[in-house]
Amino acid sequence: MPTFAAMKPLTDTDYIHTLIAEGEHQQQDFKFEISDARKIAKTLSAFANTQGGRLLIGVKDNGRIAGVRSAEEQYMIEAAARIYCVPPLECSMCNYLVEGRTVLVATVNESPSKPVYAVSEDGRRLAYLRIADENILATPVHLRVWQQSENPRGELMQFTEREQLLLRLLEENDLLSLSRYCRLARISRRAAEHLMARLVRYDIVEPVFEAHKFHFRLKR
Repeated sequence: MPTFAAMKPLTDTDYIHTLIAEGEHQQQDFKFEISDARKIAKTLSAFANTQGGRLLIGVKDNGRIAGVRSAEEQYMIEAAARIYCVPPLECSMCNYLVEGRTVLVATVNESPSKPVYAVSEDGRRLAYLRIADENILATPVHLRVWQQSENPRGELMQFTEREQLLLRLLEENDLLSLSRYCRLARISRRAAEHLMARLVRYDIVEPVFEAHKFHFRLKR
């Protein structure tokens, strides 16, 4: 019988260095330290509203390991997840010893019920998305898509003149902003948000984040 060599298990050091080598991306963020639970809530909200993700605490932006300074940072992550995220999030945490320093890895899964809001310093509830390595404020269209998705009943979508006009404008413009759509169609912002959200929900239109702004285009 052929023999197979057992795979060598990853050490803490190997595992963390493997993660760091990936850099910051849609599902991973580095934090040198945590000084504000509300700021961390933004990242947790963005992860939960997108595809989930993990925070490496004790790692600088350049990937250098600085280590977690105290257990207080773990409590602040718990506060961010349980107090400053609405609804509260489950956040798993694990410590890894790397080169004599402790790296805390906090992981959040994608939420089955969106949006997950982060509570700002002035008490407002804001929902975020994770795009590349940035936390981006969700637009009213995103919020409407999530709200419409909560409706368990089927919906018959009729292509009236409004829908046909929107589709024509999307065909004529590679990228269409909501403001431009409102001007061209001469409809209210609220009506534009609702109609665009329906087309996004039905996978006909997709939002595109470009030049720090959301635009919309026909899904290819």
